[in-house]
Amino acid sequence: MSGAIGRRSLLAAGGAAALVPWLPAWAQPIASGLPTVGGADIRLSIAHRMLSVDGRTSHAIGINGTIPGPLVRLKEGTTARLHVTNVLPDEDSSIHWHGLILPFHMDGVPGISFPGIAPGATFTYEFPVRQSGTYWYHSHSGLQEQMGHYGPIVIDPADPDPVAYDREHVIVLSDHSALHPHGIFKKLKQMGGYFNHNKQTLAGLIAGRDQPLNDRVAWGAMRMDPTDISDVTAAAYTYLVNGHGPADNWTGLFAAGERVRLRVINASAMTTFNIRVPELAMTVVQADGLNVRPVKVGEFQIGVAETYDVIVEPEDRAYSIIAENSDRSGMARATLAPRPGMTAPVPPLRARPLATMRDMGMGDMSMDHGAMGHGMTAPGEPMRHGMRDMKGAPSVKDTPAVQSISPMPVDRTGEPGQGLEDVADALTYRDLVALDRNPDTRVPSREMQIHLTGNMERYMWAFDGVKMNEVTAPIPFTLGERVRVTLVNDTMMTHPIHLHGHFFELVTGKGDHAPRKHTVNVQPGGKVTFDLTADAPGDWAFHCHLLYHMHAGMMQVVTVRAAEDAA
Repeated sequence: MSGAIGRRSLLAAGGAAALVPWLPAWAQPIASGLPTVGGADIRLSIAHRMLSVDGRTSHAIGINGTIPGPLVRLKEGTTARLHVTNVLPDEDSSIHWHGLILPFHMDGVPGISFPGIAPGATFTYEFPVRQSGTYWYHSHSGLQEQMGHYGPIVIDPADPDPVAYDREHVIVLSDHSALHPHGIFKKLKQMGGYFNHNKQTLAGLIAGRDQPLNDRVAWGAMRMDPTDISDVTAAAYTYLVNGHGPADNWTGLFAAGERVRLRVINASAMTTFNIRVPELAMTVVQADGLNVRPVKVGEFQIGVAETYDVIVEPEDRAYSIIAENSDRSGMARATLAPRPGMTAPVPPLRARPLATMRDMGMGDMSMDHGAMGHGMTAPGEPMRHGMRDMKGAPSVKDTPAVQSISPMPVDRTGEPGQGLEDVADALTYRDLVALDRNPDTRVPSREMQIHLTGNMERYMWAFDGVKMNEVTAPIPFTLGERVRVTLVNDTMMTHPIHLHGHFFELVTGKGDHAPRKHTVNVQPGGKVTFDLTADAPGDWAFHCHLLYHMHAGMMQVVTVRAAEDAA
């Protein structure tokens, strides 16, 4: 019964839905099948609407009247034709098909691949479906994504699916705020850490919590805050599963003995989630839509815009699905249960993590003055100057968008991510092995390095110190060339970096079965290396998928041209 809902469950779900007939189908708290669109011609409509979360109503943008938008179900080997109408009265819109391999002019990024969709206009996207797996779609216009303009995509494979399962649930994670996104951005510009309500306190120092006094003084001298894990926290957000808040408790049903496939999509604007189902192991079978060798884990971190498919085999009882923000200021919560109305205990938020010297790009150095003064030229020079030694990154332009340069960045792909350091069975990128042999195993013909830079105090984000509005030329690739790219994170923030129109192979020692991804989380003060085959001609967006980082400038254009055209 691959991908189907059992008859008994349907009857049970239908009975529960009858208890709340005033809610639309998507809003039913018991999963009774997602609103789904498919077929030869798919029509989507973008419009304002109101969204009710945990009993509170606020303004949002929906697609076909729902948040998230309907599940777009495609079939590998067919042609997708999607007619998208913008009903917003006074602003352009767009849809980007995240992770899909398609012609660049169908990619849906205004100003790069097409002009956008004007109010009242309809744009038809048409492209061959060349892949299978779990993906998603979202606006690439302004900050509409924050307001609910996103939805899931599932592409069924042309051949038999190598992943066996009896039932599936799509889990769309997101972060919703009653604040207007431009209001959130304004506050971030006005004061770094505006939404961080979990800073270190004097009471904590007296009680022996968090950093000792010497470390606090040293970090303060550098104007660094070890509690600065997320720019926007639960102080502004309610975290959603399929458009439902924790109190709404979205519930996915199963029958005992079934293998249940959870297609987890992080469609949030700014939130890195740590996912677990207490007392239930998860087997990761797919990452970013592509199959991987099964790996059993207890928890995994999912960056913004990443997807993971996992298999669970629950017993005849209820389980909580916990998606904890990596700063542990809040969580999304849902339930897996064999029958409607069942719930499982919801664990409390765990203690918030603190950033370390490693997150500052100090590698394995311990906390001492000498380490923090790396790069200082004279005794007594303020230590933060030592964190901005431009000689350590000669390719980075010296601009206000560079607050620090990581002195000793290290490859952190073997680490599970902030907040999971003490979780023994958490997933890391090095656990991922592609199920199929990589399509291109050539040795890269050249290498390049790109620095992720930022200034938290001024809320400026950039690549190599240059914001998008200051870029004068795209990053050039020759069609067909193979390039090794290293991303160096010079900031204390995790950045999910996404390249449109391509997959790349992470260099994690897996040879010709390297995991292939379209989005990679680069840990603070760390670096990630991947090999890219530039096989898609055209202009492509390349950016941090934290919405406000992209909006503030951490974005570039990658151009792929044939050698004769590039000359």
